[in-house]
Amino acid sequence: MAGSISLNSVLGGTVVITAADSVNTNYLTIPAANGIAVHSVANTGYGYAANTGATIIASGNTAQRPSSAANGSIRYNTSNNWIEFYNGTGWNSVGTAVAASILVIGGGGNGAGGASPDRAGGGGAGGFVTANNFAVQKGITYTVIVGAGGGNPSSFGGLIGALGGGSGGSNGSSGSPGGSGGGGGSGGGAGGAFTAGVSLGNSGGSASGFAGGGGGGAGAAGGSVGGNSGGSGGAGYTSSITGSSVTYAGGGGGTGYEGSNGSGGTGGGGGGGASGLPNTGGGGGGGSGGGGSGVVILAIATISCSNTYTGSPNVTVSGANTILKFISSGTFTA
Repeated sequence: MAGSISLNSVLGGTVVITAADSVNTNYLTIPAANGIAVHSVANTGYGYAANTGATIIASGNTAQRPSSAANGSIRYNTSNNWIEFYNGTGWNSVGTAVAASILVIGGGGNGAGGASPDRAGGGGAGGFVTANNFAVQKGITYTVIVGAGGGNPSSFGGLIGALGGGSGGSNGSSGSPGGSGGGGGSGGGAGGAFTAGVSLGNSGGSASGFAGGGGGGAGAAGGSVGGNSGGSGGAGYTSSITGSSVTYAGGGGGTGYEGSNGSGGTGGGGGGGASGLPNTGGGGGGGSGGGGSGVVILAIATISCSNTYTGSPNVTVSGANTILKFISSGTFTA
């Protein structure tokens, strides 16, 4: 059997149905220019096998969404590369996941001050956590928390978290633990411990002399000291999530007593007396240097990125990816 049936279309023109029979296989094809189904069914003689064809639904970009869609309408969005449905109030993607690379860095710890700021340990860097191919669910809103300097944690959706850095120790006191530990204060202060977990981090340096130890960084421990010069902050760790190689989470340097101050670790750590850089998670230098705030960065394939967020992240494009750099807290809806 072969032939065609032409039906008048209410929109003008015709809709053509074509049927064919060959080797016990029947095909029904309806042109899909307006989102009409196209499928095939295998005829085995006694009942029908599973549908082995495909259904083509209406498609178009975001701007071409129907202005007065009926509740339950479904279409393929060519801008976002997903299937979406209308729920009576707005368009929502069908519950599928998008792969994202995510970097979360906690706020850096403060350097010690107190009565002897010239013998103080540097602050530890915030924790450094990465997640590659992390599944974010379309239509779900994730809370993004960017930790302030002073050892506050950062997180993405409550699922990926990085601790804040430990504070430096004052004269005779040990540094505090954290994402990286703070440096010890002069006169025997021990370096703060790195809180082990999924993050990168290191302990702070100890101080057996008259100067403060350096805070730990994501890539190296803080410098220990036994004389009059402050210990250097531990080096940070490098990420290329933005498309360029950037170092984050350096430790703060300790202050010296009648000697030089320790330098800050690469990745935003403040030298003795100086603060860590904002949005690096860098530790503050001894002598009351404040820790740098943390940061949360997402990299998602541009074709799958919704660009729906709050909190005013810095949005850039690198290759096939859209990069959202949150420098303050907000939300992201996949």
